[in-house]
Amino acid sequence: MSQQSDQKRSSQQKATKTMPGIVEKIITPIIPNEPEKAQIAVEGADHLYREIRVDNRLKDEDGKEVALKPGAEVDVKIEADPDATKVVNGSSPKSAQRSYNGH
Repeated sequence: MSQQSDQKRSSQQKATKTMPGIVEKIITPIIPNEPEKAQIAVEGADHLYREIRVDNRLKDEDGKEVALKPGAEVDVKIEADPDATKVVNGSSPKSAQRSYNGH
């Protein structure tokens, strides 16, 4: 089985949420050995916590190292293994639903 199909299968088993974001700016490091950072404004996050900063190093589908540009539209994806999540009241998965007969 290929690595890509393994990743696809494991991603399907995880709980996920994807939010749009925009690269606000690229931050050049003060120390030359440090990587530059991309500051991303995450839409849908709380106002005081909407900016995140991450290393501005990504790999494209060919494995080539690339970097984000200011103004780029990105998706911020959160993934969690099933054992790291809990069922929220009123939205239990079908496998966890129990019938209630009123007694």
